[in-house]
Amino acid sequence: MKLIMIHNSPVRLGRWLLGGAVAGVLLLAGCKKDEKEKEPVVSVQTTPVQRAPISQVISAEAVVSPLQQAIVAPKITSTISKFLVQRGSVVKQGQLLAVLENKDLSAAAVQSKGELDQAEAGYVTTVNAGLPQQIQKAELDATAAKAAFEAQQKVYDSRKNLFEQGALPRRDLDSAEVALAQARGTYEVAQRQLDDLKRLGEKQLLKSANGQFSAAKGKYLGAEALLSYAEIRSPIDGVVTDRPLFPGELATANQPLITVMNTSKLVAKSHIAQSEAAVLKVGSAAELKVPGLDEPVQARVSLVSPALDPGSTTIEVWVETLKPEPALKPGMTVEVSMTAKSVKDALVVPTAAVFKSGEGADYVVLAGADGHAHVKTVQVGVRNTEFTQVLNGVSAGEAVISSGGYALPDNTQIKIEAASSEKGAADKSDDSKKPGAAEKPAAKDKE
Repeated sequence: MKLIMIHNSPVRLGRWLLGGAVAGVLLLAGCKKDEKEKEPVVSVQTTPVQRAPISQVISAEAVVSPLQQAIVAPKITSTISKFLVQRGSVVKQGQLLAVLENKDLSAAAVQSKGELDQAEAGYVTTVNAGLPQQIQKAELDATAAKAAFEAQQKVYDSRKNLFEQGALPRRDLDSAEVALAQARGTYEVAQRQLDDLKRLGEKQLLKSANGQFSAAKGKYLGAEALLSYAEIRSPIDGVVTDRPLFPGELATANQPLITVMNTSKLVAKSHIAQSEAAVLKVGSAAELKVPGLDEPVQARVSLVSPALDPGSTTIEVWVETLKPEPALKPGMTVEVSMTAKSVKDALVVPTAAVFKSGEGADYVVLAGADGHAHVKTVQVGVRNTEFTQVLNGVSAGEAVISSGGYALPDNTQIKIEAASSEKGAADKSDDSKKPGAAEKPAAKDKE
């Protein structure tokens, strides 16, 4: 009867529906409030801050080159007469490597030698015989001219005295005066020639003779040099690594004929960034990882270029091996690792745990004892691919988030999980304790 009354009463039906709606709204609001208040939990992995030695290692690809290399090229164009070495031949500095055809050059050298001998003989003759004879002749001529002048002077004085006494006609005096003037002129010319020969002639004659001798000597030396160019010699100690031509072929001037490398010392040349090269020094320890060798080759930094490479704006660095390594060959590409800085006792964290903020500051995320993440600004020092030195901001033993900490807000609730390797080992240990794990081997033994 009451149920029928409820359905028959519009007022009661409306109240009942309104109450149900209000209860539903309150229930939904309560659920949303609980969901909003529920704090998210982020799974992370941690690594303790520890003290350990750390080194800053700079790695790069490098090309192996010999410390000394000579590409020998002839200075003349001629046919190759013979080779005295092959590829792989060990040679010494100054050793004869090849000979070019040189008959024409040999003939020119012989001719130049004859001309030199002739010029030398002329020089000796001029210095020892020719010049003294000329000076002696000039002295005799000057003496004779002086005597003739003095004799003519006496004749003129005698005739003048007779003319004054009226015993000699005027024309005889005039003839004596003309003869005296001629004798004086001859004497003055002879004396001037003698003086010039002593003052300038001797010097010029010696200069002329010396010039002829020097010209002949220079021509001879030039012919000898051309002849020597037909002999190809090694400028360094080393090994012949290339010899592209064969006897009978034409060797062109200034074109490679033989390559000699000194492989007793090899260097690996690499180009690295300016910021990395700034911390490298000559003598820094280094290693070369050579394909095919299990152990790296020990080396050291032997050169840090003082100038940038204009093409790549990088700095060239040479790494020299400490001991010869047979597996190391010129032209090989190797990986070089150079130790720039080393700290024996440093606070270190995994490099993957260090991040940079928007302002450029370095920071790490610590796993607090309260189960929350705490962002900590730090100052870093030496850094490599695996670990980074922390100068301040953390203490040894603190747990730093090594995985899952990137962009993690401060005070986020976290859940620490074991690393994948540790988790696998733990699972394996748990499986060994299960009953099924012990029963299977027994069943196998039974079979």
